[in-house]
This record gives sequence, C-alpha cells and structure tokens, in this order.
Amino acid sequence: MYETFNTPYYNRGRINVNYSQFSAEWNITGKNAVNFADTTVTMTYGTSRANAYKILEDTLNLRDVRIYDTKRDSDGTEKRVLNSKETTLAQQKQQAIKDAFRDWIWKDPTRRQTLVRQYNELFNSTRPREYDGSHIAFAGMNPEIHLKEHQLNAVARSLYGGNTLLAHVVGAGKTFEMVASAMESKRLGLCTKSLFAVPNHLTEQWASEFLRLYPSANILVATKKDFEKRNRKKFCARIATGDYDAIIIGHSQFEKIPISYERQERIIEDQIDEIVQGIKELERKGGEKFSVKQMERTKRGLESKLEKLQASHRKDDVISFEQLGVDRMFVDESDNYKNLFLFTKMRNVEGLSTSDAQKSSDMFAKCRYLDEVTGGRGVVFATGTPISNSMTELFTMMRYLQHNTLREKGLAHFDCWASTFGETTTAIELAPEGYNF
Repeated sequence: MYETFNTPYYNRGRINVNYSQFSAEWNITGKNAVNFADTTVTMTYGTSRANAYKILEDTLNLRDVRIYDTKRDSDGTEKRVLNSKETTLAQQKQQAIKDAFRDWIWKDPTRRQTLVRQYNELFNSTRPREYDGSHIAFAGMNPEIHLKEHQLNAVARSLYGGNTLLAHVVGAGKTFEMVASAMESKRLGLCTKSLFAVPNHLTEQWASEFLRLYPSANILVATKKDFEKRNRKKFCARIATGDYDAIIIGHSQFEKIPISYERQERIIEDQIDEIVQGIKELERKGGEKFSVKQMERTKRGLESKLEKLQASHRKDDVISFEQLGVDRMFVDESDNYKNLFLFTKMRNVEGLSTSDAQKSSDMFAKCRYLDEVTGGRGVVFATGTPISNSMTELFTMMRYLQHNTLREKGLAHFDCWASTFGETTTAIELAPEGYNF
C-alpha cells in the first residue's frame, strides 16, 4: 500500500491496515486523512469520490466499490441512490489496484518464494490417501452379492478415514456402500450403533436393500406412525435401549429428535461470546460503526433465541439425540441440508447463498456432537449432487464433514475460504427480460 500509493512518511503512522480474526474484516485507519492534491490516491488508483485507500479496503473485504448520492424525496425523507457513472469509474480503479497488487507480489523474487512456500505448506502439502478395500472380508454378507472395486474402496474410506462424503453418481451403489460400512464398523468395534437418515419415501426400500445385503441384520425401521406425538417417546426409547445393527428413519423424523437443551444453550452462548469478543476488537481498532451495529443486532437475536429456549417448557420431553447411543450417522441425499447459514461481507455476488434452514442448523449441531464423541470419524454423507448451483455448497459440505480442518487452516470464515480458493469477477450481466443489464 505504502509503495504503490506513495504514502508520505508523515502519514504512515496514521494510515495502517488492521485485520479482525473474528469477522475476517479488514480495516484501513486514517484512509480519509489524505491530501486531494495527491493524484496517485485520487486519480491513478482512486477517484474524487472514493480515494485509493477506501477502494483498497473494499477490495480486501471482497466487496465491489459502490458510490451513492443522497437525495431528498418530496416529503423530505433522504434516500441513497447509486451513482452508476462514479461507481463504474471507481470499479475500474479497483481493477487497477488488483492488477498492481498481482504485479507487486511477483516482482520481488524473495517475496514470491516466501508466499509460494507458505501457501504450499498450508494448503498444498497433503496428498490424499488412496484407499484399497480389496482385502476386506464381509462377515454375514449375502454370498450372491459382490461389491465392485469402487464400492470396496468407499467402504475402506469410511472405515479407516475420517468423516466421509460419498459423491458417486446415481446408480453407483451408494446404498450398499453405506450398509456394508455400518455392518463392518460394528463388527470391528469402530461403532456400537448406526443411524441412517434417508428420504421419507425410501425408508422401506432402504430396509429391504439392507436385508438383501445382510439377511441376518437386526435393524429397526421407523414408520410414520412411530413419530406421531403419542408414539415418538416410546420409539426413541427403543432406539436408546435396543442393541440394533442399524436404525433407519426418514429425514423429517430425524429432525424431530432434538439435541439436548443444554447443548443448544451452550452453542448459542459460545456464539454470543464470540460476537462480544468481535465487537470489543472492532471498537478497539476503530472499525466501521456499520460492522459493530450489525454484530450487535446478531447478538440481540441470539440473546432472544436463548431466552426463548430457556423459557420454553418441555411439553414434548422426548429423548435427546445424545441419549440415543448413536455413534455413527449415515445421511442419504445429504444435498437436502445445503442451506446452512453463513456470514459473508460480499454483496451482489452470483452463487452466494446465505439462507438458513432449521433442518440444516439441526444437522450441523448433530455433526458437531458426533465429531466430539468420535474424533471426527462418525459422519458419512451420500449424494449424487454435492454441488448443484452454488460454490457455497462446497464450503457447507466442508463445514459438516471437515469443521476442525477448516479451523486449523484458518478458513472457518467463508470469506477467508473464498479469497484463498476463488476469485470474484465483476461483469455486466443480461437481465432475465433480455433487453437491459
């Protein structure tokens, strides 16, 4: 920044770059303390409405620069209107800064080697293990059925690796892979009780496929009647007390088994603590008031959620998920849980989904619990379409199955992950009507 914008020495103490670990927010202090006669900042890499430091801050935060004019309505209320001419000019300067940064990185051989080595050590130094399941002898399996090579390798992956995603195409035999994994895990003592969450209309088909592969298996299959309010408690008690090889239930039934109130409280309290720390950090570093207000709003929402949780009486005192004794979970058609909330500072970017579904939050909490009790080895997802229309779906799958890895690599925040492995490009797009942009 100092080198490219020729920042005067007397200003270098005031103009600094700060980074918040909590919100992954970059902040440049003193960005408004610039001389308008400084053409590098106001013309070469900036405009009269947005200087180069302001544009650089937006770029670091993966935001496209926008310039607004404030106008008054006839009734006197103020509203902000996008100035398209100034915005286009500022976005051209943003691209110039990106190009200058790319050139600057590669210009110094020492810097280039340092950054390449750092990236490779952090993200490019793990060779995926190749799993060979040809040696596995499946006791109790139907002798008339022989698993194919890719199915044997998938079983080996779920037995010897950690959490697993079976992203094979439709018809590749994911059902048999999961059934064989569950039975072999129990036989080897790697788990005591497996639970299969499958689409509602497929529970009976799953049961027949399970018994076709393992005719002597002891399985419990949930029916719609079992999860009626008067029968739910009894059915959950059967899961908790019975010694079953597997329990097969529908997705909507799976959602009706809650995680414990204590765990829900702890999750919300941890989120509130993180936000409080983030607010303190932003205030200390003089972060944008907008960011602080946004975090305060999130904090109030979580506090009201916590109050509601604490005030609610257990009218339906069903057994919690933790009390079922389940230590391995198989989720068929896991793409149904792709709408997991994520926070991002990016705006107006195609392919970003920040919607939140209750069933996805519930699944995430259950995955975190199983990670705790199994050391990150207790979850197997299966889907033919892990990514259907958005790059956020890949990040969501990683959050479910590789949560600890993301934290270790410093990629738990979506913006960190996106800026490391992706690039945002600004382009004019034709509107759906076909006659404007």
